[in-house]
Amino acid sequence: MKKYSIILVAILGLFFLSPQSAKAQCKTFAKTTCKSELLPYVHDGIYNATVLSEGETVELYKTFYSGQEYRIVVCGDESLPPVEFQILDGDRNVLFDNKDNDYSQIWDFKLGASQMLVVSIQVQTSEEMSDEIKSGCVAVLVGFMNVENKLE
Repeated sequence: MKKYSIILVAILGLFFLSPQSAKAQCKTFAKTTCKSELLPYVHDGIYNATVLSEGETVELYKTFYSGQEYRIVVCGDESLPPVEFQILDGDRNVLFDNKDNDYSQIWDFKLGASQMLVVSIQVQTSEEMSDEIKSGCVAVLVGFMNVENKLE
């Protein structure tokens, strides 16, 4: 009986720890794989990363300020099908769609007025016929142009 209790505790421990482990792995993915794409912009220090599967969509709401130059980087694990992202304004008008730009991972922009934008991310479905649904880390990083960097 004691043997079964230990196995049950081990299984429950894996169940509760696996989402945290996946988040930690995605944060590491964001730091090691995606962050360099922000250069020469300065990272805002926030790592938005999660595991997504093909066909899944997620949205990130973020405030951007007028007059500041920004870069958004959305990158996904190499095992995933293309990752589409759109930048939407408060009225859900599309300001940028990377699908129209060969699934670019980067968008640089400057706003005339401060506003909250929506980063809508969708992992496309694979064209390969398979019973297995692919999943992997997807990260969204935001950088801003530091005046000192711009002068160099």
